[in-house]
Amino acid sequence: MRVIIFTWEFPPRIIGQLAHYVNRLAAELVKKSVDVYVVTYNNSWTGFHQGADGIKAYRISDKVQPQINVLTWMLSLNQEAERVAADIYYSMKHEVDLIDVHDWHFVPAAVTLKKALKIPFVFSVDSLEPHRSRNSGAPLSSSIRSMESLGLSEAASVLVKSEWMKQELKRHYNILDNRIEVVSPDAESWINSILAVYQKLGVPAN
Repeated sequence: MRVIIFTWEFPPRIIGQLAHYVNRLAAELVKKSVDVYVVTYNNSWTGFHQGADGIKAYRISDKVQPQINVLTWMLSLNQEAERVAADIYYSMKHEVDLIDVHDWHFVPAAVTLKKALKIPFVFSVDSLEPHRSRNSGAPLSSSIRSMESLGLSEAASVLVKSEWMKQELKRHYNILDNRIEVVSPDAESWINSILAVYQKLGVPAN
């Protein structure tokens, strides 16, 4: 199994808990013999690096400066994410099984790669714009909500960490119950449950 993970934060760039979660996820997948590539943002440390844990990380930076806001920054950064993922895809002779995209930031890249290269993607939701923004009706916040909505509609499956988040997705985005998988990172069988979601998409078991 070969998986590309998109995340906007990853060690050593740590903004919140997501960086630690994705690092743990990637490391546990490697232990399960999954070939893992993490594509992430880092403005000071860029390029490819493979750690002792076996995780292959590609750190990219925004080539367009300055940016107006977080949305234009992420849309510009998505082009780099698409390029790196496509390079991985072609270097691996088209053998990339899926993309796991964390939060809204790299949804456009995941959707583009799904349509252009037929790579399915899982949308792993860590937080929602209605929770993050005090004014979710403002233009910027509405645009981010649209990104989240796009990811939810185009993803083959949606992963959340709690039943509460599942209910919040249904409340804010009217997503169908059977498209959401709840996998708690505190569960003993956590990584096996993640792999089961991947394999539902037709990804071969190891």
